[in-house]
Amino acid sequence: DDELQTDGNRSGHFRNALLFVLAELAPTNEDVIRIIAAQLAEIGDQLDKEIQGRVVNDLVQHFLNENLSKEEITLHMSRAVRELTRSLPSDIEQEKAMLVLAMVLTKKIVNTVPSLLHRVFTTTRNYMNQQFHNYIVEMVSAVKL
Repeated sequence: DDELQTDGNRSGHFRNALLFVLAELAPTNEDVIRIIAAQLAEIGDQLDKEIQGRVVNDLVQHFLNENLSKEEITLHMSRAVRELTRSLPSDIEQEKAMLVLAMVLTKKIVNTVPSLLHRVFTTTRNYMNQQFHNYIVEMVSAVKL
């Protein structure tokens, strides 16, 4: 549970990556983090089908461009997440959808070009910390065991 899984081929591995990120952003009771990670992984499995290869390939190209700053890459990630959010059903809470989309995009990018793991993971973690830190803390606080 404490190591980052990189193959991303089964939702269990995606769930482990979620546990790692959530625990880093909102450290609290491990059981709460596991419950939230399981819920987000389930949503991620559903949203995974919505992401077109073009979006992933565009982001891969940005991550491969060593001339882009961290801020520029984060901006590209943010734009991709916002664009994907527009095509989702309205019954999914927007912040939750954006959070999950960022994680699913990360998984897809790393599955496409594994050598980008560190750069993509760091960018996604920073993006989530900037955009969703308060939302994650609220989500963790709302779970009652």
